[in-house]
Amino acid sequence: MMTSRSEPLFEQASQYLVGGVNSAVRAFRAVGGTPVFMRRGEGAWIEDVDGKQYVDYVLSYGPLAMGHAHPDVVRAITDTAARGTSFGAPTELETELAMKVQAIMPGIERLRMVNSGTEACMSAVRLARGYTGRDRVLKFRGNYHGHVDALLVEAGSGVLTLGIPGSPGVPAAVTETTLTAPYNDIDAVRQLFAEYGDTIAAVLVEPVSGNMNCVPALPSFLRGLRELCDESGALLVFDEVMSGFRAALGGAQAWYGIDPDLTCLGKVIGGGLPTAALGGRADVMDWLAPTGPVYQAGTLSGNPLAMASGLATLAALSQPGVHADAVAWTARLLEGLRERAAGAGVPLFTHQAGTMFGLFFTDSDSVVGFEDVAACDGERFKRFFHGMLEAGVYLAPSAFEAGFVSTAHDETALQHTLDAAERVFADL
Repeated sequence: MMTSRSEPLFEQASQYLVGGVNSAVRAFRAVGGTPVFMRRGEGAWIEDVDGKQYVDYVLSYGPLAMGHAHPDVVRAITDTAARGTSFGAPTELETELAMKVQAIMPGIERLRMVNSGTEACMSAVRLARGYTGRDRVLKFRGNYHGHVDALLVEAGSGVLTLGIPGSPGVPAAVTETTLTAPYNDIDAVRQLFAEYGDTIAAVLVEPVSGNMNCVPALPSFLRGLRELCDESGALLVFDEVMSGFRAALGGAQAWYGIDPDLTCLGKVIGGGLPTAALGGRADVMDWLAPTGPVYQAGTLSGNPLAMASGLATLAALSQPGVHADAVAWTARLLEGLRERAAGAGVPLFTHQAGTMFGLFFTDSDSVVGFEDVAACDGERFKRFFHGMLEAGVYLAPSAFEAGFVSTAHDETALQHTLDAAERVFADL
């Protein structure tokens, strides 16, 4: 059941916007039905155009670590906007945010602010190629690094799979230098390095995958990648656009205790406004223009509004106990969901990485790669999604998207979610 105003609004939007949306997953194609149009949010809750409220586990796909309309974030944006929204010139806010990020993630010695996670990953690939003088990049099936041509690649069923374009409009020649391997399969990676190691510029990996639902990397897998990159001279790039400041306050690299050469950040560092960053070792980052020959630029990179929002978000999130409390709340949520699913005889497996989580309708006790996620019961997820939506719980409209928790999720939100889930599991 959809809200009464969302359907005509979607019909109207479809006349002017491609598919009625500005990002494909919002169209509800994976779950069916009409997208629900939202009009406001506060804390852990969002409200649709009919005034119905939902506990929100999408949180704009991750950036709202403090919840919707956090007073400190709103104040920072408002005060900054009153002084100007963009100058095309340096501001102190850029340095302040870079200093804050570096204090939380000490392995990042230099930063370059950009405008999106896609731009961060695109820049990482160019920088790695320029620094190493090599052309190939290696990515993993089920990991998404933005809609960069060279990274929109599907992995085949074989262990050694060369890149195949995963979207019309991407020439085969663009992906000829892209290698793919199964996620969490270090033996497959070793075989690729044995054949192509001296031509691989970078290994790009989501240390906690957020784009095949939430699937954390095995510690041995990441350690193996670090060793292979060290041996071959390739750069290890962590895509922490989703896991940054979520898997742990210091990101997945702090959670696992593994330092990448480059890190792609986004989501949380904008606090709800569009910004992202590429950071890493100073000797590598200094290859970017203007200190180095690898060109990268952006007019709105480091714009004051996004910097102020990010600063306020990270300042609030890094207060003692704040992130840890949200992690503990997430664990209670998943425990409650598993208990209620078991009580209804519904097989449910969960993953947690800090304040990220994944729900998988499967009898398996292990979900480590794309094939495992794809084998889950998609039809049951659709029914669960719509049941929870009707009950006032907003989840991502795809079984391949992670869930997120904010510091604003409280006992009321928890009880509302678990009560709704108990009813929906019974129906399943």
